[in-house]
Amino acid sequence: MAKFIDEAKIYIKAGDGGRGCVSFRREKFVPRGGPNGGDGGNGGDVIMIARRNMTSLLDHRYQQHYKAKRGVHGKGKDQHGKNAEDLLIPVPLGTEIKDFETDEFYGDLTEDGQTLVVAKGGKGGRGNARFITPTNQAPKEAEPGTPGQERTLKLELKLLADVGLLGFPNAGKSTLISTISAAKPKVADYPFTTLVPNLGVVSYGDGATFVVADIPGIIEGAHEGAGLGIQFLRHIERTKILVHLLDLSPITQRDPIQDYEKLNHELISFSEELSKRPQIVALNKIDITEAREELERLEKYFNDLGIKTFPISSATGEGTKELVWELAKEVEKLKTAELSEQE
Repeated sequence: MAKFIDEAKIYIKAGDGGRGCVSFRREKFVPRGGPNGGDGGNGGDVIMIARRNMTSLLDHRYQQHYKAKRGVHGKGKDQHGKNAEDLLIPVPLGTEIKDFETDEFYGDLTEDGQTLVVAKGGKGGRGNARFITPTNQAPKEAEPGTPGQERTLKLELKLLADVGLLGFPNAGKSTLISTISAAKPKVADYPFTTLVPNLGVVSYGDGATFVVADIPGIIEGAHEGAGLGIQFLRHIERTKILVHLLDLSPITQRDPIQDYEKLNHELISFSEELSKRPQIVALNKIDITEAREELERLEKYFNDLGIKTFPISSATGEGTKELVWELAKEVEKLKTAELSEQE
């Protein structure tokens, strides 16, 4: 399995402009040949381009320096130098690009093929043919090309998912995503089994789909850097709906209500805007008898908060169809609202 990398630091340098040329016509039978030095070509731009087939920023951990080519220098006989080709740097969908030093935001690439110019190439210098004046018919000056822009960039990948699955370690997120989608994440009974976010495409209706992200286990203090959560909280910033997956198993001796409150505290601490996203609660592991006995108490608590609950079993699939249909309905409703706002 490819290693998931969601941050990278790269240095980029656009191409310098080519030099203008100082040249004079030297032809037989042309006694007063004038200046004919051509202009230099422009340097190549550095352009980020979003690619759907990329899943992480791993490539940019191995290659951290990118330099576009310079423009070709001008030549005599009014030959202008060729402009250099632009340098395209591919990144995954959902990549945000910022200045590493100032944190200035340059752009966000969310669609396949979307591009962003992050460094402009230098302009080619003018040749001496450009400097003819009535009082200077034989100029001996030309311009050097201007340097291309250079900067250090910070790349941050935020997964593009409609639904974000939240839960403490071992709540059953990986099992659920493998049950409702074709994704096959690693599943085991020990903390932090999920070391990278998993994306699953969930099909429903007549070929319609939505994307769900299984975010690695968040623990208390995640927004301050505890556990793995702080590394991955950013991946739920784009999600439209948050699903709290609560573990009802008596074996873990967890209190689902306390878990819900702790998770919400981490959300609010990380991003108040994020905490206001629509939320649904999935009460997991109802295949265990003792867990079913907790349902009435928990459903009353969440109903009083105005939050819909869905009793499910990630392991057996019980209740997951109802959960999927509810999520599909909410995703469609929110997408329709977004389109209306854009019109």
